[in-house]
Amino acid sequence: MYKQQCPGPFQTTCALVLASSSPRRQRLLSGLGLDFLVRPSEFQETAPRPGESPVEYADFNSRLKALDVAPRYPHAVILGADTIVVLDGEILGKPGDKNHAIHMLSRLVGRSHEVITSCCIVLPEKQIIVKFSASSLVWLSQQDPDIIKTYVLTGEPLDKAGSYAVQGIGSFMVERIEGSYSNIVGLPLDKVVRYFLELKILKCRVF
Repeated sequence: MYKQQCPGPFQTTCALVLASSSPRRQRLLSGLGLDFLVRPSEFQETAPRPGESPVEYADFNSRLKALDVAPRYPHAVILGADTIVVLDGEILGKPGDKNHAIHMLSRLVGRSHEVITSCCIVLPEKQIIVKFSASSLVWLSQQDPDIIKTYVLTGEPLDKAGSYAVQGIGSFMVERIEGSYSNIVGLPLDKVVRYFLELKILKCRVF
């Protein structure tokens, strides 16, 4: 059970399971004041199918992640999510190695790209599935090649889609953001809270 570090404004009305191992998503949910289980999905992502748009691809992954975990927790609420980086319609995943990360960042700096997070909420007991997504634009400032290489050598980019972390060391490259910041980190909290309240998964905390 992931316990909140401080009393946030909300509390859950039922058991909540996050179908993700992402520490960033865990911190975002914890910041709301929520207790939840972390049960990463074993669903293996594949390449986009022919003709599949980036949003459709993220929707597909988030749904399958949530549905993979749901059978184990029939009386809980399951939250699955998938975050992708998109440049000129191309989905940029995690880099294969340091050279790949350098190449990827060299393409991203000095211009804007899109970050999409798709979420899927599954309530097995009520046979309800709710899907939604959010999109944000990120502008990375132009960087000297040596700076890009030095950043990659920190190791931070190697497990990040797009090869940078907006909430980490890589924030020094972020010139401007249009849209939800938390969406770029891994969960569009404004929409997560809205749907959780509509589904009566959350209620305001009584202090």
